[in-house]
Amino acid sequence: MSPLNDPIAATTGRWWEHAVVYQVYPRSFADGDGDGVGDLVGITDRLPYLRDLGVDAVWLSPFYRSPQHDHGYDVADYHDVDPLFGELADADAMLARAHELGLKMIVDLVPNHTSDEHRWFQAALAAGPGSPERARYLFREGRGPGGDEPPNNWASVFGGAAWTRVEEADGTPGQWYLHLFDSTQPDLDWRNPEVGDMFVEVLRFWLDRGVDGFRVDVAHGLVKEESLRDQVLAEGEVPDSESVNSAATASMVERTLRDEPMWDQPEVHDVYRRWHEVLADYDGDRMTVAEAWTQTPDSMADFVRPDEMSQAFNFAFLLAPWDASAFAEVVTGSMDAVGRVGALPTWVLSNHDVVRHVTRYGGGALGLDRARAATLAMLALPGSAYVYQGEELGLEQVDVAPEHRQDPSWFRTGEVGRDGCRVPVPWSGAAPPYGFGPADGQPWLPQPDDWAGLTVEAQLGDPGSTLTFYQAALAARREHARDLPDAVEAGADGDVLRVRRGDLLVVLNCGDTAVDLPAGEVLVSSGPLDGVLPPATTAWLRV
Repeated sequence: MSPLNDPIAATTGRWWEHAVVYQVYPRSFADGDGDGVGDLVGITDRLPYLRDLGVDAVWLSPFYRSPQHDHGYDVADYHDVDPLFGELADADAMLARAHELGLKMIVDLVPNHTSDEHRWFQAALAAGPGSPERARYLFREGRGPGGDEPPNNWASVFGGAAWTRVEEADGTPGQWYLHLFDSTQPDLDWRNPEVGDMFVEVLRFWLDRGVDGFRVDVAHGLVKEESLRDQVLAEGEVPDSESVNSAATASMVERTLRDEPMWDQPEVHDVYRRWHEVLADYDGDRMTVAEAWTQTPDSMADFVRPDEMSQAFNFAFLLAPWDASAFAEVVTGSMDAVGRVGALPTWVLSNHDVVRHVTRYGGGALGLDRARAATLAMLALPGSAYVYQGEELGLEQVDVAPEHRQDPSWFRTGEVGRDGCRVPVPWSGAAPPYGFGPADGQPWLPQPDDWAGLTVEAQLGDPGSTLTFYQAALAARREHARDLPDAVEAGADGDVLRVRRGDLLVVLNCGDTAVDLPAGEVLVSSGPLDGVLPPATTAWLRV
């Protein structure tokens, strides 16, 4: 075990620094009106469950007015609630109830692109080339004879070219617009000051309503290299925007350094310095957390410099293979990186864009044991931790049948996409929709027929259930880990990850055979110990 070179400074006591945040994907959490789709009323009714689970805050994926081509990540109006989820009054009621229960509320913000139905984009189409309206987006002339080829070789994260050509008012083929995601999600030009001004208004609109923070979608992608030059490719390499959703549709591998003129440009940090000043106008330690799929721990840490964002998701932990040395390297590397800028890390194992970690770790009983062990190890680490809805129930990735898939990446690439981690949560009962809502039958994505034993109702009070484990793990974090020093030592002893933080020793057995349990008082474990540390098991000990 080797100590970190630069231990993090003592906590300032801001609520988010050591918070456990529970991600709610609104479509799939709880249905209040019986239409088969989750909504804000359903979320509000279930907030006591989250309080009793033991989390500190809720992160809500987008609920804004949207045509739902990308399930809310294509925003048509940032100042309103989509009728699918309710109305603005329901958002206010949800915020009030969360605060009444002692929960903070973080809402998603989507600043890289809008919906193609946003009034700005519709005005851009109507105004034509060279207009101020088009200058809010990235419209360019095509290359080749007649401008028939895209302006550069960039690829969409969702597959295919990142450019779509429009038809001008006179019916002739016209300019192309950039969309790093679906063609219904045109990218904004953040070099245009109108764009920055508009999002300051959006921030203030929701801050005035009482939200406690923002999770910023594609935080590293807002500003593109100004020339919009071709991506430089190695011999045999094809254009591939392997950023935000690469982990969802490709293998969980360590990213290699590559030329990315569409991601992580230096000017993006000016955006967050301005936002930092906006949030400082409000009391209550309002915060931001970056979804930034950067190429190195140091570039991730740049987003959490003191005058920028509060947190940045540490996807290195999520991407790490089941290996003690790999976990140790992630812990030490991440702590060193954020320590350089005086920040704390933000740990995560699953979210709405990636394969659930029970499945990533092998599925079945082995995958569940490994997932519980990795979660318990993560919860001991300094900084904040994010939990994705349903992981506390041990849910696996669902193989959604092709006729039911709705992820836009499926339609563009033919690859499975992200639907499998978005299947609605089972609450009670023996058959779909398992108490998800008042109506009978399957919800918007069908649930498996064998989930009766995984419902909240089935697991509550069962001492061996994953839900009971999460309750115990979160309680142990509050009691034994949250107030410990932020400096840690981490290393691998063969197949065993060992993390030391103050008087807390965390051991995770990544091997195939049991090992001796270190001396000390066992505080919590992810499974039975019987005097040894079995495979795929984590234990916390006071030493």
